[in-house]
Amino acid sequence: MTNPQLSVAIVGMAVLLPGARGLDAYWHNLAGGVDAIGEVPAGRWDADYYRPASAAGPAGPDQVYCRRGGFVDALAEVEVTRYGIMPAAVPGTEPDQLIALDVAAAALADAGGERGLPARDRIGVVLGRGGYLTPGLARLDQRVRTAGQLIRTLGELVPDLSADQLDRVRAAFTERLGPDRPESAIGLVPNLAASRIANRLDLRGPAYTVDAACASSLVAVDQAVTELTSGRCDLMLAGGVHHCHDITLWSVFSQLRALSPSERIRPFHRDADGILIGEGTGVVVLKRLADAERAGDRVYAVIRGTGVAGDGRTASLVSPDPGGQTRAVRQAWRAAGLDPAAPRSLGLLEAHGTATPAGDGAELTTLAEVFGPGTGLADEERPVLGSVKSMIGHTMPAAGVAGLVKAALALHHATLLPTLHCDDPHPGLGATRFRTLARARPWDPDPGEPTRRAAVNAFGFGGINAHVVLEEAPAARRTAAPGRTPAPAARRT
Repeated sequence: MTNPQLSVAIVGMAVLLPGARGLDAYWHNLAGGVDAIGEVPAGRWDADYYRPASAAGPAGPDQVYCRRGGFVDALAEVEVTRYGIMPAAVPGTEPDQLIALDVAAAALADAGGERGLPARDRIGVVLGRGGYLTPGLARLDQRVRTAGQLIRTLGELVPDLSADQLDRVRAAFTERLGPDRPESAIGLVPNLAASRIANRLDLRGPAYTVDAACASSLVAVDQAVTELTSGRCDLMLAGGVHHCHDITLWSVFSQLRALSPSERIRPFHRDADGILIGEGTGVVVLKRLADAERAGDRVYAVIRGTGVAGDGRTASLVSPDPGGQTRAVRQAWRAAGLDPAAPRSLGLLEAHGTATPAGDGAELTTLAEVFGPGTGLADEERPVLGSVKSMIGHTMPAAGVAGLVKAALALHHATLLPTLHCDDPHPGLGATRFRTLARARPWDPDPGEPTRRAAVNAFGFGGINAHVVLEEAPAARRTAAPGRTPAPAARRT
């Protein structure tokens, strides 16, 4: 039996992810197995930073050995005036704030728009967002600190330069950073990723961001579920945002040797050698299931349980730990009132699946521990293991919501979805109940468990882990939204 106290409906969704300007494009790419990974677009960072892994000698901190990832450059266009924002304010604002606002508005529209919204003070926003050096802050740091360091160093190296000449150098340097306006500073405050949504859409419930590294957006969903089940809010927007391809972030992961030297991301492959960084934003609209049914809402999927747990003391902050992951997964299934090790407990698990050897190995150990081995199961009886990172890269704080939207769409369209580049699976996969798919296929109901069920993992750097258990919506509420593009036909494998 599931827990009726934790039945939260996903009634709206929207994304901006590599290769996908919106939900329909994302579904098309998921079902079609589209690889949206590409090379760093011109202008993102100087090509001189790139030093291939095959080059002799180690790369320095100002060099990276990878230049492929998931990007949204050509897709990230926001008509800011429709939200009452003047174009002059855009250069001084972090791009993720404007993108998150646009995606949140699209998610509310997908949920039915203004029709049927509860009182504004009963609507809240929680977004996962990292504390990375984002574009606006990078420009401010260059204006405040780097310009001064440049002039001091130049004056020491070339003492014949006059004060006027040094001032001209500073002016030329700062001019390239764009206009300097006092009002721009407010656009750099990190929480404005959520607060700007609440402000522009007039949502008066709680609005805040959370930073739990790569678990951020699922932790945001967990917080949103709590706001609903506690009765404080009647509708919540939750998700994650990550639009930071700054060279400093790439340098960090390059120094950690976490980026793929082969410049390929292959979750759960025998020879997986690291991540490719992606970017994107995803927002889901949540209501209590009873309220959604009463309002006649279209429901993509139902959240039955969430879990969040930390690793505690481990040998290293940077090494994933199956203990913390296991606690988060089991917590979510207890909240759902379900046994994860029971036969046919689920059909799809959207994994964290980063494609690092340590990360994939730890996650497979967790899955074997919680869900049990696949002894005696025929291939078609095994649940599917997936990782959308194989298509869009690792979107950091937005990774969890990218997986959540994928799992909800899979349930909504009754389609099991593929994972790319896993033709030679990790040896640890054989110790689990799971299999991967190379192509989409229909998700036929199981005679022994008529309810389709999925789950999502998101495990954060530093030992914070989150898990969500989903079920398909009640049959009466699985209707498609008006005008929604039909699902691509799934092929049988």
